[in-house]
Amino acid sequence: MKTPDEYMKLPYRMEIIPDPDEGGYVISYPDLPGCLSIADTMAEALKKGEDAKKPG
Repeated sequence: MKTPDEYMKLPYRMEIIPDPDEGGYVISYPDLPGCLSIADTMAEALKKGEDAKKPG
């Protein structure tokens, strides 16, 4: 059985979607339900996206 760290190293697809109404971006992982975040800039979106999929 894989550990949580091993699962988080798998290449999950990250979606970064611009939010035209509020500004900024919404980050989600379609294969990880409920794993999402928001960010003001693209650079912040990439960092927050990686942080969002970390366990607990």
